[in-house]
Amino acid sequence: MTPPANLSERRVLTWMCVLIAINQLGFGAIVPTISLYAKSFGVSTFLIGMAIAIYGFARLFGAPCAGMLSDRLGRRPSLALGGLVTALGNVICAVADSYPEFMLGRFVAGAGAGLVITTGQIILADITTPARRGRVISIYQGTFIFAVGVGPLPGGLIADNFGLYAPFAAYGVAGVACALCAWFAVGETRDFATNRDGKPAPDRVPFLQQLRMLAAKRGYVLICIVSLMNAVVRTGGLFSLIPLIGAVKLNLSLSEVGFGLALGSGLGLLAAYPAGALADRYGRKMVIVPTTIITGVSMCLFAFSGGYPLFLAACVVWGVASAIGGAAPAAYAADSAPPGMNAATMSTFRMVGDVGYVVGPLSLGLIADYAGTDIALLVAAGGIMLAGMVFGVAAQETWRAPASETVKTG
Repeated sequence: MTPPANLSERRVLTWMCVLIAINQLGFGAIVPTISLYAKSFGVSTFLIGMAIAIYGFARLFGAPCAGMLSDRLGRRPSLALGGLVTALGNVICAVADSYPEFMLGRFVAGAGAGLVITTGQIILADITTPARRGRVISIYQGTFIFAVGVGPLPGGLIADNFGLYAPFAAYGVAGVACALCAWFAVGETRDFATNRDGKPAPDRVPFLQQLRMLAAKRGYVLICIVSLMNAVVRTGGLFSLIPLIGAVKLNLSLSEVGFGLALGSGLGLLAAYPAGALADRYGRKMVIVPTTIITGVSMCLFAFSGGYPLFLAACVVWGVASAIGGAAPAAYAADSAPPGMNAATMSTFRMVGDVGYVVGPLSLGLIADYAGTDIALLVAAGGIMLAGMVFGVAAQETWRAPASETVKTG
């Protein structure tokens, strides 16, 4: 007998939060050190950005693979495999003796991340309905962003005490833990909606035909562009340039940079669930548009920071905006999925975002080399603000609770 939907949903959500917290804590641990570790091989700012971009390039391929693997074999195998590949890639990074070896490790780790993150979003689409999707995804995304934000604090301490390679070794351990959690605790959700609703599964549509159907949805295309610009800002700005600003321009220690990022994420966590409730009650756009613009403002603050207090303020604005706006775009994308197409919809959403993971570090790295890090951050700020405003004007709303109904806690 299939367990009640709310019981199954809560069990899966709980274990997915545990899994993603472990995974992203490991990822966050390398944030303060990745630019400096790449720099230790004697490369330029552009090649530092390349070390981050290749991770996104691998995720770009991992996302559609996760969609197809999740549909053919199930969500659990895709998730567990992603954890193991993530572990392997980070171990290669930790033992690398040269920049090419480091790049190989980054590519393997990125492929694993593509499987883990994309499959996670597919699972959330499986277990939710539009009425409670914003709150459920906000819990998951809040955990995701909080772990990424807190990770730099232990990561900075580990690097200060054991060396720049050590956070990558720690991430390798986290990858193995994720694989175990995926296989033994999360469970399979591929047929969750069918079992919950008692309806026959829709006929499977070829993957390429699904992509053509999604490309015809204007709102879906625009939310993918918002996701792309968020990735440009996060990877090109936060991961690549801001640690350099903290360490080189402001002469901060890795621990101080890590504390600032952790502080912002900690405060943002408090606002994540209320933001999900707002997205369920009043619509996704009400959350997506302002938080996208505020994210751009945070990049401006980083660009103009002349000391640690303003750097901390920028971290807080960034962390809060990221946490509040983390769930609504994914909820909007999931709302747009035709019946039986959760895997294609969410994997494509992640894939487009991962294009930003490639473009961001490379483009902002080039701008930083020729015009300085401040100009690069201001360019990123302008891009994400523009994406948010275009989405606000041109995209249709996908969900708003009926005025006569009270939204129940999911």
